[in-house]
Amino acid sequence: MSPARLLARLPVRIRVTLAVTVAMAAVVAGLALFLILRLGHQLDRAIDTGLRTRAADVTALIRRDAGEGAADGSTPLAENEAGVAQVLSPAGAVVDAPPALRHRPLLSGAELARARARPLLVARTTVDGEAARLRAVPVRANGRLLVVVVGQQLEARDQAVEQLGRQLLVAGPVALLLASLIGYLAAAGALRPVVSMTRRARSIDAPDVGARLPVPPSRDEVAELGATLNAMLARLERAFAREQRFVADASHELRTPLSILRAELELALGTARTPADYRAAVVSSIEETDRIAQLAEDLLVLARVEQRGLPVRRAPVAVPALLATVRRRFAGRARERGIAIEVDAPEALTIAADAPRLEQALANVVDNALRHARSRVELFVAAGEEAVTITVSDDGTGFAADVLPRAFDRFARADDARTTGGAGLGLAIVRTIVRAHGGDATADNGPGGGARVEVRLPVRDPLIVLSPATGSVPLV
Repeated sequence: MSPARLLARLPVRIRVTLAVTVAMAAVVAGLALFLILRLGHQLDRAIDTGLRTRAADVTALIRRDAGEGAADGSTPLAENEAGVAQVLSPAGAVVDAPPALRHRPLLSGAELARARARPLLVARTTVDGEAARLRAVPVRANGRLLVVVVGQQLEARDQAVEQLGRQLLVAGPVALLLASLIGYLAAAGALRPVVSMTRRARSIDAPDVGARLPVPPSRDEVAELGATLNAMLARLERAFAREQRFVADASHELRTPLSILRAELELALGTARTPADYRAAVVSSIEETDRIAQLAEDLLVLARVEQRGLPVRRAPVAVPALLATVRRRFAGRARERGIAIEVDAPEALTIAADAPRLEQALANVVDNALRHARSRVELFVAAGEEAVTITVSDDGTGFAADVLPRAFDRFARADDARTTGGAGLGLAIVRTIVRAHGGDATADNGPGGGARVEVRLPVRDPLIVLSPATGSVPLV
């Protein structure tokens, strides 16, 4: 398993702790390096200041005594300088120095050449086996060019830097451990609301869909996550309640025709009846069976829509021919009730739509209108630049005030004449089909009474194109 996949399997708090530890280790290492380098630089500056002062003092001694020793053979450096110091000739010979440093010059030939022209700093060299820092300056005494070299051994400086390094080596891991512990506790504290939400989510079951997750009072990502999940639970609760109502309403709708069918059959078997009575019972049973089959078909359509949407296969559809088909479908029923079905549509109007689905939607609207009309049902088509609107109106009692806002909901029915008969699924299927075409359906009551349902199909949809002059549609 790769390190990345192994790391991804670790708990979040462990990953956060590791991230904090790595980041803190880099910070501690960088800080330790900075402190060590800074201390070394400050000590070097202090040493350089002391070397400049000592070089000035030795220069003053050389100029005073002109490089000559005393009567007893001593020299200015032998008498006055106990540290690292030399006076060199331009050729590199030791002109003056403490006894311990007279055997060889402190500067190499290249260093001496640069020191004759200008002051020179030798950052690190070896003097009698000890690390030292040197400063060389050119001096003229009695017309003679000399080079004064002073130095400072670096043992104390190196010990101070090394001691600081040892202290940081001890303090760094301690600081790293504390930072890791703080990171772990901080991650655990930040994830505590998530743990609480997880435990609550595990306890939520179907009977408890109204439960919600605890949301922390903070305005952070965790609180936003909790609020989002609660909003999702609210949507699921509404969907669950809607499905429960759907099942209950479907059961109720199925119970009625089944009860009627059973009663008719029991009545036909229970007493001796004439052939006409038996025929009437069979006809009634067939009607109830058709009602059950239609209800089952409507339920299947809505179930398919819930699962994967309603598939729409678009093709050129002549609107006048489609409305004529719908009128012929209900012509016999309209004649029996003495209702006229009138169609008003522009000639040669063609749209791109799924003809069977659109016919089903219009048939549902006309069926609903016929059920409540007194004498007339009108189908009117208006073709505009943005949409084709098909209006189905009747001269019945209209929608009840409490039903109108939910006319397209499933099983939207009332106990008045408007909703007598039917299962309350027709208009729900109408809106489903129309919206699958990119349009919408609305319902209201006409100014003179009666119900009015409008089916609006947008023209700007790239698959719905008006063709008023010809009977074809360019599908784009």
